[in-house]
Amino acid sequence: MYDFQGVKKFLHQKDNKTYVVNFWATWCAPCIKELPYFEQIQEKYKKDVEVILISLDFPSQYETKLIPFLEKKQLKSKVIVLDDVDMNSWIPKIDSNWDGAIPVTLIYNSKNRQFYPQSFTYDELTIEVEKFLN
Repeated sequence: MYDFQGVKKFLHQKDNKTYVVNFWATWCAPCIKELPYFEQIQEKYKKDVEVILISLDFPSQYETKLIPFLEKKQLKSKVIVLDDVDMNSWIPKIDSNWDGAIPVTLIYNSKNRQFYPQSFTYDELTIEVEKFLN
């Protein structure tokens, strides 16, 4: 569990990988629908891509909802929890156009960075990730 200062390091890695950072929550139906696609991307490109799933679940529901959800889904991607109530300060630091709605995804590497305020199909996500790999 991190505040925004702790999460910042996951948003600005400086190495040879491409990072796919998805902001989601267990109470967000479109988020849940696309989670398997992120898992498939992690498996397909495991040498070159790291998927990081940043949960925005409410801290009061961490034990009752998030942990059981993670155990049931057996997610293999890195999952971190962002617990920072000052959303108005950190949301624009992710992207100045982000209105706070989820799901959103940030894909970046040392050369490029793109923010996606949308949900993805597997094919759409694959196309976007491959733009960063080629």
